[in-house]
Amino acid sequence: MVRVGIIGATGYAGAELVRILFGHPKAALSIITSRQYAGMPFDRVFPAMKGVVDLTCEEFSLDDMCSRADIVFTALPHKIPMEIVPQLAAQGKRVIDLSADFRFRDVKRYEAVYQHHTAAPLSEEAVYGLPEIYGDAVSQARVVGNPGCYPTSVLLPLVPLLKAGLIRSDGLVADAKSGVSGAGRSPSLGSLYCEVAESFKAYKVGNHRHNPEMDEVLSLAVGNSVHISFVPHLVPMSRGMLTTLYAVPKESVTEGEIRECLRSFYAGRPFVRLCSEGQVPSTLHVRGTNYCDVGVVLDAAHRRVILISAIDNLVKGAAGQAVQNMNIMLGFDESTGLNAVPYPL
Repeated sequence: MVRVGIIGATGYAGAELVRILFGHPKAALSIITSRQYAGMPFDRVFPAMKGVVDLTCEEFSLDDMCSRADIVFTALPHKIPMEIVPQLAAQGKRVIDLSADFRFRDVKRYEAVYQHHTAAPLSEEAVYGLPEIYGDAVSQARVVGNPGCYPTSVLLPLVPLLKAGLIRSDGLVADAKSGVSGAGRSPSLGSLYCEVAESFKAYKVGNHRHNPEMDEVLSLAVGNSVHISFVPHLVPMSRGMLTTLYAVPKESVTEGEIRECLRSFYAGRPFVRLCSEGQVPSTLHVRGTNYCDVGVVLDAAHRRVILISAIDNLVKGAAGQAVQNMNIMLGFDESTGLNAVPYPL
């Protein structure tokens, strides 16, 4: 049984990690930390866990974390992990970071939209944790940078088609919608009930920090510079993400070829589900699961490929994908502990 620690267990992503890992048959959650709730039982912070999770939140201590955990998740705001993760790695701990601090191969891209990076060599070594794309590298990694939720929903449908040369790398557009939990648990005006209820709005148009993350991975997929126009939206629901992607197909490409490319690329990968012809995804059908559902429509008359993806932003977009990475790093089946049956309603 592998011993697991979570640093930052009381944010939304951290709490999802606790929920998932408590049902993991090969992992024992041995230590959880929270600066705000240190000394408080986890089920006092999240009453849904009463009678299920019996851990108490602790102050972070490097010595305690290293002595009581074999693998560590950092579910912290950007900038903090770059101070902690190098210390954990130096002690031989494998780390999965849910912030943006270790997602970028090119540190300059990170610094352009976040802040100065104080652990650049480790960031350049870290593996981008999109398991269906980089699973082989994840299995050998010391540090994994868990992808953002928006990039996950964008990259999974696009990367196979770009690699296969079925769509052009220019003119890509992503129109994405997220539930309010994507903004995190810290209070802010923009996520107050009266600000989001009965409202639907775009935000950070043209300057969202996930855009450079997507651009880097897409560029690596095709071997030249790629930019995707990305517009995120906030919808009045607690969780879920729906992304509609627009791309220009190469001449004579058919919908059948696009479907076959996605089907063959993700054959044997349990968490990417291709919708049947004539069907499109819904956030309802992936809620609480690690699935990414993908729908395909080819507007042949106007030569436009339309791809639609649905994920739970807190699971496949954060904690579930992080556990999937852990499974791969430790040689477990990637679906271990993640086979939650979707809600039918």
